[in-house]
Amino acid sequence: MTNNKLFDLHSKYNPAGDQGEAIAEICNNLDEGENFQTLWWVTGSGKTFTMANIIKESNKPTLIIAHNKTLAAQLANEFKEFFPNNAVHYFVSYYDYYQPEAYVAKTDTYIEKEATINEEIDRLRHAATQDLLTRKDVIIVASVSCIYGLGDIASYTEQVFNISAWKEYKIEELLKQLVAVQYTRAWADFKPGNFQVMWDLLEIYPASSETVYSIEFWWDEVSQITNRNYLTGEIYEFLTDVTIFPAKHTVTTKDKIESIIPNIKKELDERLAFFKEQWDVLKFERLKTKVEYDMEMMQEVWYVNGIENYSRFLDGRPDWASPATLMDYFWDDFLCMVDESHMTFSQIWGMYAGDRARKVNLVENGFRLPSAMDNRPLKFDEFEWKLKQVVAVSATPSRYEIVKSCVPKGGSMPDKDKEGKRLLNSGAEDFFNFDATKWEKWHASKEKRIIPQLIRPTWLLDPEIELHQMDFMVDDIMKNISEVVDLWERMLITTVTKKSSEELSEYLTENGVKVKYLHSEVETLERLEVLRDLRTWKIDVIVWVNLLREWLDLPEVSRIAILDSDKQWFLRSESALIQIIWRAARNAKGKVFMYVEKLKNFSYDTENWAVLKWPKWDRVLKEEEEWIFRVDKAKMCNTEWLVISEAMKKAIGLTYYRRKLQHAHNEAQWVTPKTVYSAIKDMWIKTKNKDYAILDKKSVEKEISKLELELDIAAANMEYEKAAEIRDELLELKSWKRKLK
Repeated sequence: MTNNKLFDLHSKYNPAGDQGEAIAEICNNLDEGENFQTLWWVTGSGKTFTMANIIKESNKPTLIIAHNKTLAAQLANEFKEFFPNNAVHYFVSYYDYYQPEAYVAKTDTYIEKEATINEEIDRLRHAATQDLLTRKDVIIVASVSCIYGLGDIASYTEQVFNISAWKEYKIEELLKQLVAVQYTRAWADFKPGNFQVMWDLLEIYPASSETVYSIEFWWDEVSQITNRNYLTGEIYEFLTDVTIFPAKHTVTTKDKIESIIPNIKKELDERLAFFKEQWDVLKFERLKTKVEYDMEMMQEVWYVNGIENYSRFLDGRPDWASPATLMDYFWDDFLCMVDESHMTFSQIWGMYAGDRARKVNLVENGFRLPSAMDNRPLKFDEFEWKLKQVVAVSATPSRYEIVKSCVPKGGSMPDKDKEGKRLLNSGAEDFFNFDATKWEKWHASKEKRIIPQLIRPTWLLDPEIELHQMDFMVDDIMKNISEVVDLWERMLITTVTKKSSEELSEYLTENGVKVKYLHSEVETLERLEVLRDLRTWKIDVIVWVNLLREWLDLPEVSRIAILDSDKQWFLRSESALIQIIWRAARNAKGKVFMYVEKLKNFSYDTENWAVLKWPKWDRVLKEEEEWIFRVDKAKMCNTEWLVISEAMKKAIGLTYYRRKLQHAHNEAQWVTPKTVYSAIKDMWIKTKNKDYAILDKKSVEKEISKLELELDIAAANMEYEKAAEIRDELLELKSWKRKLK
């Protein structure tokens, strides 16, 4: 590693457990030029701290991709705390928050692209790309939308210009330059992407900033440049020069617009001829009106809402070429870390097909030209090609990560089978047929690039697991709730359907339990309320449906009940079960109750049954030896005839393997694990007193969109104090909106 360290990691902790070994092994692999590796089994193990140390040691600009915006926001907040002196940015797309342009043929509904731009999203995106172009110590935490087209980087950088103090400028020329890079003159509502001129003062509000550049002139000479707060007038610093970046990522020139108009018109004529042949007057007129308006706007102001749909012409690329994305702004070699990779890679894989289906519908119905389909996210192979070095991070890596990490240096991915799955290469089978002894021997050979992190720096053990039959589920749950309440702890219950979560919650409420439910139809505002109520002891139980398993971190929860654990579907897959079970590893008394079917009224048939011994490596913590029987080569059960699915067997096996290793480590270090409780802040926040009477309906809707974004970020970061304040303001705004109708 180079001595010229870019990243300054701030933390009161040092790597503990096997964190140091994992960090060293990954960084050594990066130094040796390995392109893909997997950090495995990381949950409740200081995952973010491990990633931060890898970034520090690798000394490379880093892109961290998460599978949803809330998880990305949470990670961004954590990395900002680790690297306060470096550039850490949160990068999301409009598509993460707003409905993209679409047409629903069944109902003949056209959903137009949102014309108003969310200022906060836009500011965050510009701040990220500008720092990527101007410095090396950059960490970008992004959602999967980062693979969507962002505009031609060459055109963007060509439009960048500087303004220096004590140099002469014609203010008229500066204004023309600002207009050319899509800044607009503002008279009252001064916001990012605007400029103002008052006599000998030029004020520029950069698209990436929360502050304003004030440029003072003495005749034609710039006498002073300051960076200040626009509202208070407070001067933060005096500057010798400023760099002005375009106000939009899709930026062009008058000459380029004039050069592409004939190409757009040619495609329009071809498409109109097609609709004319079909005698489809509606689509003919719809497309003609739309595209002609766009061309007129581009010729007049060099921009139009939805200009990215003409990106192929603007970029000058062929129809098969991939668009420029955020990854293209990483000029040099960079590191990509894929968090919760078992979810993230699959989402990236499906983005192109989903976007194309939406665009094809728009094109076929006369809303867009066929070239609009080239404004798209990357195909998966294009995404892979743009990557340099990748570290996948997951407690439950998918087949792709495992196989990719087992490819020899300089080798290629194996072929696919008839079902489209990658064929397993040498050694990968061990990960899908878990055997601790074989795996330890295999990993010790150092031939593969799958690095485990098993030992938790918090010393906490993986939870104990108990099997219970569904027939006595309700009584058993009531007993457990009574016990956790007496211990001043909390409980989670996970069901498989929304209806069952609501019905169970209703039953528990009728029996005096303080409970609320969570599922995908519960809005962000309400989810925040439920989580806050659990942490502030207003409720004792949450009944949920696979909603928060990727980022839920509640140390107060000591017990988790998993209903229908033996069901064979996605919500009860090996990966899902592991993610749920390990949520209980935040509490020293963590227990998981798996409710399953009990076999009844059958006869023992030795021809269809095989006797399997429970793995020996879990006997360190379990004195009794258990036996498992396979029924018709499809189901298994224990000595009490409780059904165990294949997914359950693997999840329980992995959990007890980790428990065994952590237990041995704690004994060697003479450590007794204790629950690490995070502080619960005061939630009594007064509502902001704002005069909404001065706002019209459109302004209110714009403010609501902005606050909902801020609320999502605060909720993901568990910033309850801030979120409660935003919540109260949102409620007041929505109340005022209803009055305006």
